[in-house]
Amino acid sequence: MIDDEALKDYQRVRQMAIRSLFEIVEESSEGTVIVDREARIVWMNERYARRFGLPNAEAAIGKPCESVIPASLMRDVVQTGQPILLDLLDTPKDQLVVMRLPIHDQGGLIIGAIGFALFDELRNLSPLLTRYQSLQKELASTRSLLQTRRAKYSFSHFIGTSPASLAVKRTARRSASTDSPVLLLGETGTGKELLAHAIHATSVRAHKPFVSVNSAAIPESLLEAEFFGTAPGAFTGAERKGRLGKLQVAEGGTLFLDEIGDMPLSLQSKLLRVLQEKEFEPVGSNEMLRSDVRVIAATSTDLQDAVSRGDFRADLYYRLNVLPILVPPLRERLEDLPALCEAILEELQSGDSAPRELGSDALALLARHGWPGNIRELRNVLERAVLHCESATLDAATLQQAIGVLAPLPAGQAAPAPTPVSQDFYAARDAFEKQLIENSLATHAGNVVEAARSLGLGRSTLYKKIIALGISSPFVDESTNVDSAS
Repeated sequence: MIDDEALKDYQRVRQMAIRSLFEIVEESSEGTVIVDREARIVWMNERYARRFGLPNAEAAIGKPCESVIPASLMRDVVQTGQPILLDLLDTPKDQLVVMRLPIHDQGGLIIGAIGFALFDELRNLSPLLTRYQSLQKELASTRSLLQTRRAKYSFSHFIGTSPASLAVKRTARRSASTDSPVLLLGETGTGKELLAHAIHATSVRAHKPFVSVNSAAIPESLLEAEFFGTAPGAFTGAERKGRLGKLQVAEGGTLFLDEIGDMPLSLQSKLLRVLQEKEFEPVGSNEMLRSDVRVIAATSTDLQDAVSRGDFRADLYYRLNVLPILVPPLRERLEDLPALCEAILEELQSGDSAPRELGSDALALLARHGWPGNIRELRNVLERAVLHCESATLDAATLQQAIGVLAPLPAGQAAPAPTPVSQDFYAARDAFEKQLIENSLATHAGNVVEAARSLGLGRSTLYKKIIALGISSPFVDESTNVDSAS
């Protein structure tokens, strides 16, 4: 309990502190002004009056603050009751750093405002401004890094409606909903990195970085530093401030390890620790750092065979092989050739010219090739053919020249039936889509929802294709309202 004498002493000390604070600020500031509730000047010190060209402070009394101090915001403080603690005021001479505070009476009503010009030179704020600019640069750098580390592809970029392609997309979509490691298996050029991007873009980590490391493209002596970073001065030639590793750059996001089968055994044990314990040490450091990354690995080698040879750790293989996805080679999904060719030719389109088209004989030739280089080889062949052909339609002779010697298809695998010569590329594509959709609808007894799911399409998209291709019963349930689906 505070007695009356103590309370009086408290109030006296408070009044003295307020008076002292005002005197200190007023003496050290470049100018002070007080206005009433109508924003008319009731007091101004001499330094401030001379700054605005007045003969003395008395000449400012009773005038609206804006008529003496152009661009003044004292009226805003009076009207809103909100202080403006730090602001820049432009004056004919130079800029001032100012502070504006409302004044209340004993009942809490606003009766005016007081303003202080704290500095007349911005260098007094240089430490604050320097820190602000530094934070702005760091923020811009972080935003730029996140922008460059975004996923570049989605599942729509993995083109194909063959059963093999649809099965891969379904499995990859399911893997996007978990944080478990994913192991992408398949030959080079099949689209493993594209799938890794798509999985990240569909996951809850999509707003975080996607960082890719190719184990086969970095010298073994540098791989450890590339993965885990380095402490300051860890070795001769190391950066003085240290260097972030890919694990730190990918924090919160996804780390894609391409060609992991080529990773040295010494590094495999450290990667296993990251996967199991979620921690690692930078090179040359004794500090243990926590790691929150989702790992997606890819390889074109047979990891089981590498394990049996002793070239790959069995425990790391089992830790990565939680969600294996086998990406089929192009020769096992030749049904996707029409759609793949159309997409690639659109990408190769130059200027305002229309994209090149494939003749039916050219498409039939492509279906007889074994494609050892898979989709990467297909793109290379089409690009070469476009550069060597001036015609709008690419024929079989042009593509034969671009391919060279046809690689044989696996024994027992026949090429798809050739498209009739009378049919152009788009007609052949439509016929293929119609047959595929009709087969799916027949398999699911006309259930459009189930057929769309098996094809990897949205229900409304499938309805639109059904209408465009003229597909009717017995495949389509006529009782379903097409318009409601779109």
